[in-house]
Amino acid sequence: MAQKSRTIELTQVTEWDDGKSTRVEDFLAAEEPLEMRAGRYSLGITLRTPGNDEELVAGFLFSEGILSRREHLVSMRLPGNDDPERNLVRVTLDPKVRLAQGSAARRFSAGSACGVCGKASIVELRRRGLRRPEAATVFDPEMLCRLPEKLRAAQAVFGRTGGLHAAALFNSAGELLVVREDIGRHNAVDKVIGWAFLENRLPLGGHVLLVSGRGGFEIVQKAIAAGIPLLASVSAPSSLAVQLARELGLTLAGFLRGRRFVLYSEENRIAVSAPK
Repeated sequence: MAQKSRTIELTQVTEWDDGKSTRVEDFLAAEEPLEMRAGRYSLGITLRTPGNDEELVAGFLFSEGILSRREHLVSMRLPGNDDPERNLVRVTLDPKVRLAQGSAARRFSAGSACGVCGKASIVELRRRGLRRPEAATVFDPEMLCRLPEKLRAAQAVFGRTGGLHAAALFNSAGELLVVREDIGRHNAVDKVIGWAFLENRLPLGGHVLLVSGRGGFEIVQKAIAAGIPLLASVSAPSSLAVQLARELGLTLAGFLRGRRFVLYSEENRIAVSAPK
């Protein structure tokens, strides 16, 4: 039985407003752990907002280098709400996928905010042999400036809770293809990539990934793994994110708000005039 989405929880809170206290109902973004297992191996544990769990698992396993092809994911068992293992997803992988302690599929935990612990190393990513995204597509800056408004309009759960991050995938014309929300920004990205993985759309050349919040290292490495040439965020990137983007040829845009953005790497993919 498929698992029903539990993205929002209702609670009672006390609201203080200009000296007056009122008891009201409030919506909270749900947060629950999710463990991914293949046989006796634990592939990872993350804190996530339930919903689109199949995409989250697929995107996580791909972007972290555990899977490289759609056919390597043979099956996935999502528990029902009454299942005692409701936060455990069991996957069956192709026998060609080798899982061993100490490999890329080693055990690790991911918090909802920090990204995948233990993989914040560019040296380790070099060993994975990630390829540079395609360089043929040139994006219109005017199109880029319209994307945050489209993302915000599509954030259904954020409008009720105010507590979720979002990731959205657009084509080169700025058309929204998919948007996913989660309490962890890296989980939202994994859900988007997982959607593309399950639809056999990877690599995502000629596409834009837009994320709410900052563009961190883990988001950059996931975008590069998916073959996305342009990553944009509404806030600032981290120094390690910029370093990785410059080394592996990703166009990284930050502070995308209104009619302004800042380019940190590979400016040639954006049709802008040369800086003065």
